[in-house]
Amino acid sequence: MRTMCSAPAPTTALHAPPMNTCPRSSSAPFDAATRVLKRGTRFLEPDVYVARLGARQAVFKDYRRYRWTPLAPLARLLVRREARILGRLRGWGYAPALLGTIGGLVLGMEFIDGQVLGRDVAMVSDEVFRRLKSAVATLHAAGIAHNDLHSSNILVSGGMPKVVDFASALSMPAWLARSALGRQVRRSDLANVVKMQSRLTGAAPSRTEAAVLAEPHWVRAIRSAWKRLYRGSAG
Repeated sequence: MRTMCSAPAPTTALHAPPMNTCPRSSSAPFDAATRVLKRGTRFLEPDVYVARLGARQAVFKDYRRYRWTPLAPLARLLVRREARILGRLRGWGYAPALLGTIGGLVLGMEFIDGQVLGRDVAMVSDEVFRRLKSAVATLHAAGIAHNDLHSSNILVSGGMPKVVDFASALSMPAWLARSALGRQVRRSDLANVVKMQSRLTGAAPSRTEAAVLAEPHWVRAIRSAWKRLYRGSAG
């Protein structure tokens, strides 16, 4: 399967929520009713916040502090890429719905009322991980790899895992998905899920999973060379 729905959802325009200047940052304005989830401090990292959109809450990834900088085209590209991925995932059921974009520099998406995986032990179960593995398999079958699966990007809502933050996701054509690189990216997604399950539940990977997760020789060689290079430069 190469698509998640019959046609990608179009990227629509949203109205920016009314905001006042936040005293902590003149470049990242927030409304008094806005709940800040994360402030962008690293290179091309957006501010992420929850705000009202009509009668409901929505999550916004805001790159507007780059508006008048040479990085604006890259910021717009990141918004377009993630919007395109979320559009393809319409109907998947394990990701927030795309709501649209604001001025090319803000991405709006559905707010998911859930807990970060592992934060509440009562919400961690083998069933949650079974669903998560099934979701990742479906994602890969559609030619998409998340490429940044870790516990803070998995929310549990109503017993269902929800995958968020597709900024690093890769949409791969069939030839790339079949390549060594494509297989490695998919392997990395699955390895992260299995490691999370092992850490949070104590469950060991199955024999089949262990075989799938075994790193190819070329990956081990690159990692070993990188470690030697890093240690040499640090010394």
